[in-house]
This record gives sequence, C-alpha cells and structure tokens, in this order.
Amino acid sequence: MLNLGILAHVDAGKTSLTERLLYAAGVIDEIGSVDDGSTQTDSLALERRRGITIKSAVVSFAVGGTTVNLIDTPGHPDFIAEVERVLSVLDGAVLVVSAVEGVQAQTRVLMRTLRRLGIPTLVFVNKIDRRGARYDGILREISEKLPVAAVAMGATTGLGTRAASFTPFNGAANLLEVLAEQNDTLLAAYVDGDEPIPYAGLRAELVAQTGQALAHPVFFGSAITGAGVDALMAGIEELLPAAQGDSGGPASGTVFKIERGDAGEKIAYVRMFSGTVRARDRLSFEGGREGKVTAISVFDGGTAVRGPEAAAGRIARLWGLADVRIGDAIGLPRKGEAQGHFAPPTLETVVVPRDPAGKGALHLALAQLAEQDPLIGLRQDDLRQEVSVSLYGEVQKEVIQATLMNDFGLDVDFRETTTICVERPIGSGEAFELIGKDPNPFLATVGLRVEPGVAGSGVEFRLEVELGSLPYSFMRTIEETVRETLRQGLHGWEVQDCVVTLTRSGYWARQSHSGGVFDKSMSSTAGDFRNLTPLVLMSALKRAGTRVLEPMHRFRLELPADTLGPVLPALARLGAVPLSRAPGLVEGEIPAAKVHELEKLLPGLTRGEGVLECDFDRYQPVRGQVPERPRTDHNPLNRKEYLLHVVRRV
Repeated sequence: MLNLGILAHVDAGKTSLTERLLYAAGVIDEIGSVDDGSTQTDSLALERRRGITIKSAVVSFAVGGTTVNLIDTPGHPDFIAEVERVLSVLDGAVLVVSAVEGVQAQTRVLMRTLRRLGIPTLVFVNKIDRRGARYDGILREISEKLPVAAVAMGATTGLGTRAASFTPFNGAANLLEVLAEQNDTLLAAYVDGDEPIPYAGLRAELVAQTGQALAHPVFFGSAITGAGVDALMAGIEELLPAAQGDSGGPASGTVFKIERGDAGEKIAYVRMFSGTVRARDRLSFEGGREGKVTAISVFDGGTAVRGPEAAAGRIARLWGLADVRIGDAIGLPRKGEAQGHFAPPTLETVVVPRDPAGKGALHLALAQLAEQDPLIGLRQDDLRQEVSVSLYGEVQKEVIQATLMNDFGLDVDFRETTTICVERPIGSGEAFELIGKDPNPFLATVGLRVEPGVAGSGVEFRLEVELGSLPYSFMRTIEETVRETLRQGLHGWEVQDCVVTLTRSGYWARQSHSGGVFDKSMSSTAGDFRNLTPLVLMSALKRAGTRVLEPMHRFRLELPADTLGPVLPALARLGAVPLSRAPGLVEGEIPAAKVHELEKLLPGLTRGEGVLECDFDRYQPVRGQVPERPRTDHNPLNRKEYLLHVVRRV
C-alpha cells in the first residue's frame, strides 16, 4: 500500500498525469481531458470549467504488487492549505514540472514544504512533446532553484515533437556522483576509483536515499502521449516507501478531508496510520468529542468500495462522525506529528446574499464550507447581520461564489477584500472587580493581568490563584471567555502572543430557600463569570496597550535584467523592501495587502516575463494610520453599552 500525492504548479499537467496513470494501470478505458472537463479527479463544475484542481481527490490503482492511493491536489497558490493538509497523510509524492516552463514559483513552494516534512519525492518532467521542451536546462533548474540532489533516471530523444520519448538509464555512471554526496563510503570509493561499484548496490542506495528524501530521481515524459509514464510507474513501485503501520495496534489516523453526501451527511476522509477501524466502532477525537462509525469505504480499483473495516496504511471514507473536523486525530494522536504548518490566510471579505431573505441560509452554507476547509474562517457580525470569510487569494472568491450557487442555490456578492491584521500587547496591565462591590453587577470576583507573550505563542492562560479556590466549571468558563474575547482587541483585531493570568477569584456558593428551592439571586453561576470576564479583560488590555501588526510576505521576483529600473520604483510605491538583488533577481518583503496589486502590475513592467513567488513570512507593526476593524460583539470597552445589552441595565 502506498499513499501518493501528485503536486505541481498550476498547468504543469498533474491532473493529465493522473489520468494517464489510471489508464496505464487499466482503471479507466479512456483518458479524460482537462480542457474538456472529463477527468476522473476534477469533479467540481468550477474545476471542469476553469481547468484547474480546487479540491483534493483520491483514486487508486495497482502497480505491480503495490496498491497506490493517488491524491490529486490543487496547484493554484490560493489553495495551498488544501495541498498542505494532504501532505500530512502521504508516504511519497510526485512533483510535476513542465519541460517548457520549468521550475516555477509554486514548484519551489511545494518542494520546500515536501522537504520540511521529509516526504520522499520523485520529479516528473512533463510535456517533452511540446515545442520548447528542454532536458539539460530543466535538470539544472531543479538542482539550482529547488535546490535538491536531482538524479536523472534516463535520456530523451525527439524533444519538442510528438515522437518525443524517454529511455531509462541502466548503468551506474549517472548515479554515483549524486549518491556519493550523502554516503561517505560511496564518496571514498568514488574518489579512489580503484574498483567499480556494482550497479545493484548503487540502485539499493538510490532506493534508500530516495526513501529518506535525500535524493530525488527525475523522470521525463508526456502525460498526453504516454511517453515515460511506464518508467515513472516502475519508479513509483521501486523507489517510494510503502505505507507502514501495525493493523493490530491501537487505532490512530488523521482526517484530511470532509465532504457532504447526497443526503447532506458528513463523510470524513481518514488516513489510518495504525490499528483497524470497523463499522460500529466508537472513535474519539480531540477536545473530548466522539462518534460512532456507521459505514466505511476504502479505495480499491480506482474508486471507493464499501467494506467492513479500514486497516493501517489505508485511506478510508467514514460515515457517522457528525462532530469530526478536518485535522482531527482519530483514536490515539501520532507521536511527533507536524502541527501548525499552515500559513494564516491574510485577506478577508464580507459575503452578501443578493436576496436579503437568504442571510440565514448563507450562514448555514458557509458553516458547511468551513467544515471542509477550516482555514476559511467565518466571522459572524450579529450587530450588522453580516458574515465575513478569510481568504488566501482572489480566486477563492470565485470558488466560494460558485460553490454557494451550485450546492446551495445562493447567489452572493462580495465586498472589497481587506487585509487581516493582528494585535499584540505592548506592556502589562491589570484589572479586577469584586463580588458585592460597586460597580460590579455580577456575583463573581475576577482579576486578570495581561502581558506580552512569545511571538507565535497565541494566547496562554495562567493561574495565580489556588486551583481549588474556584469550582472547575467556573475556572473553565473564565478561560474560554478570555480566549473568545481576545478575538477582538482594542482596535477590533484578534489579539495574539499574550499571557493572561487569573490573579483574583471569588464566588458565592449555591444558596437555597427553605424547601430547597435554588436562589439564583444569591448564588454565583457560570453566566456571572462569562459576563464579567470581558469587562475585566478589556480593562486590563487597555492598560497594557496593544500594537496593530499587518502580515508581510517574503517575495522572490525573477525578471529580465533590463526591466529592473521601472520595477524598483513600483516596489517602493507598494511598500516593498528589496533585501537582496542579483542580475535578474530581486528578493525582499512586501505587505500582504499589496501582493495582488504587484501581480497585476508585473506583466506590464517586465514584458510578461516576470515570475513572482510570495508566501507569508511574519507580522510587522503597521506604519501610518492604525486600521480599525468594526466590532461584532457588545463592546466591553464601552461599559454602558455592554451592560445595557448583557443585563439590560447600567
């Protein structure tokens, strides 16, 4: 069993390669076309219309004695979260590069991620039948721009013609030099050169280094004509490591995709790393949630087939888990599993139904979309009756719009896209309110201190009171309310990287009249702590002060050397800061809010030859006027307004 990902920059031909692999394996009788919208894996109407992959799709086929679950992933950078989510469940990957366009911006982003996660990867150079196809130049780009230890696995003939072909090497000459860089014994033998090293030994070393993501075998071919595909399939079977896992051990898996069935039921895609899941099993997820499996299907022979169980190494679809979310660990969490490697979305927009009566249905539909992609964050503004969504790019707007129309019958518009900033405390601030003391109207004592935290730490909640000084339910309510309240800071942005310490606490124990009737007016409840905590917290935060920060992207811009003159002033106007320059290359940082504008300017400034690569780097303090974000709550910064809404009195 091998769980394999196909990844590429958009238009490099990965969906076409998926079709060719399925055809070569005998799963399909006819190869679908991306242009015609007839491929197996691009099932969404928008995918077929635009000829791009938006949602990951799973199919299976057999190569020799190995069953391959193949996952076709999006190539457009707006859907990088979908790609990264899939990477956590892969045993290996094939990175597709165009023989004409070569290594592109997204190719580099993908290879960086693959290397960070240590995923064994083959490279398939596609489109050798296209005019302008290259061999030596592509190998040089792979080695220099990705950069990886590239091992050419064969030679090409007839490049740029319909008759282009690929012939695998069967000697040791091409392997020794690359493999010796990672193996001291081989290096010594290579330098001495006394005795030839057996080809079988070099081939075994190639398998080992590929499995450790140290070497990256490179195949050439054409998904359209089929050239080189047989060699690639043989390489997949020989060079990529099969799935590991003990089927008899405790159940452990990861949910990487969620979709809805025809009846609206939730279907979870799970990669099983150990153990076996059976129908009617009760599974636990994070946060104390659980669910009972009502049905299972596993991928076999090109499609998903119903079965009684899913064992380690399998990708399965599970029904019945109503509360499951993408990213959940099923059963026991994996040790050492990489977490939190998603770059945050840096844009947001308000979604508005064209029919005002559709606001309720819109919120429900967006909530379902957020289930399928947790990085589409929803922000409900009850005061203005609006919903905003967070985005990675403008293409996502079209996807959301088309999905809402096709799946839910909702016609929507979007307001202007804005940048998502964050707030961080700049000092320390404390506040408290005592039970039974004016102006506190609640039966609770809460004292909080807010201080700056370590960058990237989020919100940390600490106790300076004794653990038993407050019932656990009240303590939990305070912490939950702190985290909820900090979603909107002094300027309306989410507060990050701060430490909140509970410094005081107090409550009135449960009181009752004669006859045992509960007296709410004399007894503290969780609601008292839930309502008081925002007032105390925001008072402390106001004393600490916050700084608003905007997202910054690191950029790499390849361009003709003679166009640097007009490009540099344009970068300056957009607030970009070049950090390094070389002939034909500028690297630096740019505010996320200006990336889309730069993308639009670039073709005119560089004769269409500029290649821009951007990804999230960090947050930095906003320069100039501090942006304010409209609040969606009852504003605990305004005590009078807050109390009017919460307790209907001042």
